[in-house]
Amino acid sequence: MVLLLDLLTTASMLFIVTVGLMMIFGVMKIVNFAHGALLTLGGYASYVVTRLQIDPWLGWPLAFVTGVAAGMLVERLIVRPLYRRPLDAILATWGLGIVIGQLIMMAFGREVQFVSAPLSGTWQFLGVDYSAYRLLLVPVALLMCLLLAGLLNATDFGVRTRAVIMNEDLASSLGIHSGRVRFITFSLGAGLGTLAGAMITPLSSVDPNMGLSWLVSAFMLVMVSGHSMGGLLLTCAVFGTAQVLVSTYASPVLGGLTIAVLAAVTLRIRPRGFSHG
Repeated sequence: MVLLLDLLTTASMLFIVTVGLMMIFGVMKIVNFAHGALLTLGGYASYVVTRLQIDPWLGWPLAFVTGVAAGMLVERLIVRPLYRRPLDAILATWGLGIVIGQLIMMAFGREVQFVSAPLSGTWQFLGVDYSAYRLLLVPVALLMCLLLAGLLNATDFGVRTRAVIMNEDLASSLGIHSGRVRFITFSLGAGLGTLAGAMITPLSSVDPNMGLSWLVSAFMLVMVSGHSMGGLLLTCAVFGTAQVLVSTYASPVLGGLTIAVLAAVTLRIRPRGFSHG
């Protein structure tokens, strides 16, 4: 039972960490390599809340608002001029990630810090005592998936977003402001990235490089799942299960490589991932 809960919570954490990156890639076809730095920024938002000794739950909204504000600024000043040059945009976001990491290091130092968890203790689930906070992330991930799928599939913004994804020139000729769609999407994706950082930090620690360890896995999961929320959730479940099983029955080192290896094999067989036929 503990292994099953590990599988569920690991898949949930992977989805939470990756969904912001997928939002940006799905619409803009740009891989935001500053995503790791945004995760770190969210972690330090939680750390600030801990240092101020206020309610740890406030770390989540603080991180989200910080990420949205940063996303607005970055989209307007850095990413917008590079829409037609995706390689340059990737390099720009990579450089931005380095800059954010250096600024965080200047502000908070290199030391590993710890934050207060919004929910402590354990819950009993089918006779097993398990971390309450890890269990909480399972319904949180499912709720995020439902809300974002609803946003993209059942709202006017979602219709406009899908139009931009399918054919931006045609969408623009129909009066859809693709620049506004991109601006909102990038800002929301950045906010989801920092929110994810705040969510995962209580389970480990925070340091200026914490986001880098998640960036490769998130990048691989996005490449495989494309722009489908359901596809991303399924990919996180399958790859997360493989990672936990390899870590448990082989070694944690091999477990850390599992997602990258599986993604490489999958993309070799299906170069366009699971979201395409």
